[in-house]
Amino acid sequence: MSIFTGAGVAIVTPMNSDGSVNYNKLGELIEFQIANKTDCIVICGTTGEASTLSHEEHLECIRYTVEKVAGRIPVVAGTGSNCTETAIYLSQEAEKYGADGLLLVTPYYNKATQNGLIAHFTTIAKSVNIPIILYNVPSRTGCNILPETVAKMADECENIVAIKEASGNISQVAKVAQLTQGRIDIYSGNDDQIVPVLSLGGKGVISVLSNVAPKQTHDMVAEYLAGNVQESLRLQLEAIDLVDALFCEVNPIPVKAALNLMGMEAGPLRMPLTTMEDKNQERLAKAMKEYGIL
Repeated sequence: MSIFTGAGVAIVTPMNSDGSVNYNKLGELIEFQIANKTDCIVICGTTGEASTLSHEEHLECIRYTVEKVAGRIPVVAGTGSNCTETAIYLSQEAEKYGADGLLLVTPYYNKATQNGLIAHFTTIAKSVNIPIILYNVPSRTGCNILPETVAKMADECENIVAIKEASGNISQVAKVAQLTQGRIDIYSGNDDQIVPVLSLGGKGVISVLSNVAPKQTHDMVAEYLAGNVQESLRLQLEAIDLVDALFCEVNPIPVKAALNLMGMEAGPLRMPLTTMEDKNQERLAKAMKEYGIL
């Protein structure tokens, strides 16, 4: 069974001016998302700056989000790590808090062979009972999950149910779809490839764009799944310039800047991420105005 169908937001972690997590603002952002038809909250992913949260902050963000959402839509917790034991610990705690699913990124820096990836993910999967979304983002991790590896894990672990494909390689996505034949749900991990991934049988997107345009991103998926392919394509193409601006510096620098421009008070970033360059912020503001959200 799918964890969700549609547009899940890879939500930012708002910060106070002193760099601490702003839980009240996180609650406001969650309510904004739900009010605008987001289909799932993905907390503590790349966009949520999970790599610079302490374990205590990481788990508190998950606990807070599960309680705030209160079952209205699914909550997926990012609990991946390049250390298998750490990922198990975070995953088991997230399950205790009531997360509906887990998002597990490929090991970064130390990386792994394909056999290592299978051992890593299946060991984590066997330590919990809730469903797992694999997260393939080789541009970040230097590690690519091959389609054959995805298919093998889908066969071996019943709770490995989906993949967030952010390789940018549509041919790879097609191969995953061909080898798994519906045994794995596929979510686009790139906002400029939502419709292409849907055309290959995808279930939706785990989106950065949804932070600032939740209804539009939801509608893009919903229209496609309702058979209105041309309207979905129109929404996809309409968003391209904004998506490009949201990734003109490393994520989540631009999306936090965008939320701050909208008055949403997402706050600062944690180092080593730094404030957006002026020329890029001007580009972002222009794209937001043209898109109609500023």
